[in-house]
Amino acid sequence: QVQLVESGGGLVQAGGSLRLSCAASGIIFSINTMGWYRQAPGKKRESVAVITSGDSTNYADSVKGRFTISRDNAKNTVYLQMNSLKPEDTAVYYCNADITEWYYGSRRARDYWGQGTQVTVSS
Repeated sequence: QVQLVESGGGLVQAGGSLRLSCAASGIIFSINTMGWYRQAPGKKRESVAVITSGDSTNYADSVKGRFTISRDNAKNTVYLQMNSLKPEDTAVYYCNADITEWYYGSRRARDYWGQGTQVTVSS
């Protein structure tokens, strides 16, 4: 059973930094696109940053120049370095990964989500 486990959320003052991590575990053949999404109270979940298996990245306009996504394929882990945090960055952050896994002797591609980690930025 593949799982995504996130860590690194917390409370920080405006202008501060946090680094989120998300590690995938299980019987994994390959991990394709990985990404971070967030959902603030009363709002829809939105894409923050994504990174492909070829290390191409894409960011939401609201975080460009402040957030950096990266991945360590040897550790099946994706990171989100968040700098110059603003109160409007407050949300639950979710990790997402498109994973090809071994399932009863065959490969199958599935989309997985982490459990979410709270990021709160105080003004």
